[in-house]
Amino acid sequence: MNRRDFGKWLTACTASAAAASWPATAAPQPARPLRLVKPPRLRAGSLVGLIAPGGVLDDRIIQKCVQNLESLGFKVKPGSNLRAAWGGYAGTVRQRLDDLHAMFADREVQAIWTARGGSGCSGLLPGINYPLIRRHPKILIGYSDITALHLALYRHAGLVTFHGPVAWSTPNDYAVSQMQAVLMSPRRETEINLSIENERRAATQPEFALRTFRDGIAEGPLIGGNLSIVAALAGTPYAAEIRRHLLFLEEVREPPYRVDRMLTQLQQSVPGNGRGLGEAAGVMLGVFTRSNAPPDDQSLSLSEVLDHHFAASPVPAVYGYSFGHIAHQFTLPIGVRARLDTGRRTLTLLEAAVTE
Repeated sequence: MNRRDFGKWLTACTASAAAASWPATAAPQPARPLRLVKPPRLRAGSLVGLIAPGGVLDDRIIQKCVQNLESLGFKVKPGSNLRAAWGGYAGTVRQRLDDLHAMFADREVQAIWTARGGSGCSGLLPGINYPLIRRHPKILIGYSDITALHLALYRHAGLVTFHGPVAWSTPNDYAVSQMQAVLMSPRRETEINLSIENERRAATQPEFALRTFRDGIAEGPLIGGNLSIVAALAGTPYAAEIRRHLLFLEEVREPPYRVDRMLTQLQQSVPGNGRGLGEAAGVMLGVFTRSNAPPDDQSLSLSEVLDHHFAASPVPAVYGYSFGHIAHQFTLPIGVRARLDTGRRTLTLLEAAVTE
């Protein structure tokens, strides 16, 4: 074999090895915006698939997840790899993808409930079979790190998914009633009022206090989730579509300087005429729990950071709505049109999020 032939052989071998070893790095871009696909509604007694696309689980967590879902009147089918572990993740990327795909393909499973958030969901996005999921639309619900799945499935499958309690979340009357209204009782309009319990907590926990940066009424499709994940996916094929959308964000255990950095990244990543998050139809911030600076730290407060970004907002913007890493939270359908009314302190879904 001469040097030229050896070079061709080596190049071919290297390319073949790379293709076998490395996952794809980007999802195919839809030729045009996908028509929104809504999943069938949940019913009492529905079979729910339980998966862990992010952080690792133990038997105690799995048992609680199953008990919580059964207490809501659902039957539970655990994912085949639910007890897998790969470092701090609930299995390898392949194992977690296998469970996700299996639940969407299983005709007996009516909805897919994520056990917890954690981390690791972003690593699944290039390997997701988006055409499979679009062919078999189902409810997918969770929050925190699950934000990565919400954004990717909305953008590349056109699927309405749901930012709401994970299976590990202890049910309470407010969260359950909100979930049932959105997932089980489709209506042309559904008005969501703030949690009274969260308002009570504001008296002793300022992070729960409602703040209005700019009054007004805003309408648009819902988009968003956990701030860290929304910021991390900015500039990728899975980035949130912020322009003309009703953006919602929440965070936990991030000090103010990090919140500032992530909001700055989002402000600078939105295409347009330099208005940043002002390109959104409106901005709705949830409760940013445990996100204050230490007492002896020379830092802006969370309140000052939010003022810096939203005090001069050109669109309606509020803080303290009932979602985030909190017990009493909304269930928010990604991609569904909604109306934010800061004066009435309500969010109204302007269409059903599920089909009959």
